[in-house]
Amino acid sequence: MKQIHAYQNNGYNIVLDVPSGSVHVVDDLMYETIKALDSGKNEDEARQYLGTVFGAKDGSDSEAIEESLSEVNELIREGMLFTSEEYEPSIDAFLKRPTVVKALCLHIAHDCNLACRYCFAEEGEYHGRRALMDYETGKKALDFLVANSGARRHLEVDFFGGEPLMNFETVKRLVAYGRELEKQYPKEFRFTITTNGVLLNDEIMEFCNREMDNVVLSIDGRKEVHDRMRPFRGGQGSYDVIIDKFLRFAAQRREKGLKYYVRGTYTRWNTDFAADVIHLADLGFDQISMEPVVAPPEAPYSLRLEDIPVLKEQYDILAREMIKREKEGKGFNFFHFMIDLTGGPCVYKRLSGCGSGTEYLAVTPWGDFYPCHQFVGIEEFLMGNTDEGIKRTDLVNSFKCVNVYSKKECRSCFARFYCSGGCTANAWQFTGSTAGVYEIGCELERKRVESALMIKAACSE
Repeated sequence: MKQIHAYQNNGYNIVLDVPSGSVHVVDDLMYETIKALDSGKNEDEARQYLGTVFGAKDGSDSEAIEESLSEVNELIREGMLFTSEEYEPSIDAFLKRPTVVKALCLHIAHDCNLACRYCFAEEGEYHGRRALMDYETGKKALDFLVANSGARRHLEVDFFGGEPLMNFETVKRLVAYGRELEKQYPKEFRFTITTNGVLLNDEIMEFCNREMDNVVLSIDGRKEVHDRMRPFRGGQGSYDVIIDKFLRFAAQRREKGLKYYVRGTYTRWNTDFAADVIHLADLGFDQISMEPVVAPPEAPYSLRLEDIPVLKEQYDILAREMIKREKEGKGFNFFHFMIDLTGGPCVYKRLSGCGSGTEYLAVTPWGDFYPCHQFVGIEEFLMGNTDEGIKRTDLVNSFKCVNVYSKKECRSCFARFYCSGGCTANAWQFTGSTAGVYEIGCELERKRVESALMIKAACSE
């Protein structure tokens, strides 16, 4: 397994000890010392190599090499470098523990008022028919969540679509029902809603500010980029309809200390996506996500392996701009660069990812259960329903077995404890197996981790 990842970025020499998560920013000599030892050289061989590389000709150079080796050995003794990986045996305990459901993605509306070109939900239809979830179906879903959440106190419910605001009255009723359940059981609901903003108004904003733990606002960046990919069904763009409402909503959330983020998607038609992130930051948004499109290879806007170099450069451009703005007091958060080096997810989460098909389920308007929103409508992944519960326990067990140790590609990847094996739906879509990996996604994730660590290094100076 890959235990050390050493790389250079933006003038920094960075070494990640993969099992412990320790990150070291080092000088050139120590960087080469660690790389030499990581390549299999013993200390004598490393001395000889370093003497050649750094042109050691006198005692002072030799002394520097000895000091570097001594510092490396001290880090090893402190458990911060060349550590052993001890997590794999614990995966057995994870597989054997009872499954509890902690989150639902309620497809409150299989319908949409936009015709986004990259929409995996087929403008809200999800391989099926247009429909709105009724209150009774949503109520059964919340009852199922409470009944199957074990001792877990905090439960998460995301109102999703299509466009969930097309069924806003049901959203309000289900939130009210959730608050009633909180009085009956030792549970707390954290509600989230994802919206394209077309129907957003003052009443909805006020309700969300009172009841929603988080709101996700869909916008792709610059007007020309957004309008090309997120038009109305008649072809006209939606940017001008939503932008002022999103700015006002985000400002309200920020002033009240409430969570939000704007979420965009970049495609082959805007591989300069850093400009879209910067555009959103310039407008005043300070919580931003920009995701790579996941689309069939034949789609003209789908990302391809040959796009990887330019996309990686975009992450470098974005990282440098974020460092500059942070030092100017105008910083913003970018979702994929948010890495917690002091805490972060528990070991099970680091090994197994989002919990789709086990801890997390998607619910259709008529009450069918699927592993996540990206599997909805694919009949082989239909798991059960709100009336009968989970019927396909074989699928639960199959998804439970997906982790960084079940994928051979993950074993040699330095980013495995940050991406936790990647998206299972993307893996299935591109390899036909939930145990596969989506190569483009892996390449981009590795770059994002490197950029995020570099930002930490630069901003801690």
